[in-house]
Amino acid sequence: MSSQIVVAGALIKGARLLVAQRARPPELAGLWELPGGKVAPGESEADALARELREELGVDVAVGERIGADVVLSATMTLRAYRVQHIGGEVQAHDHHALRWVSGAELPTLAWVPADTAWLPELAAALTQP
Repeated sequence: MSSQIVVAGALIKGARLLVAQRARPPELAGLWELPGGKVAPGESEADALARELREELGVDVAVGERIGADVVLSATMTLRAYRVQHIGGEVQAHDHHALRWVSGAELPTLAWVPADTAWLPELAAALTQP
């Protein structure tokens, strides 16, 4: 049985990262994450991430390089993060409780969805690069 891939996007502008506060499910509501979602059958990871960010945030993005390692969510689900570049649209919370632009120094202070904490070192490093 193949694993379901879930993709997450690290949208960085200057030295700030866009993070999204989950509205659901109840056990994750209120926690912060990189926005994204599941890859549909026959869809590439990049296409899925672009589609999910259009649906969730109302923005068009160009999907770049991977960030960090795969995060195993369960026996059947694997989470992957990619750097994304904002190319159009206005950022809006269509699917999340709230959105915030945070600095590298703020990353450890957020209540993260547990899976996303695996990428905090890479995200902090990305925010310090010129």
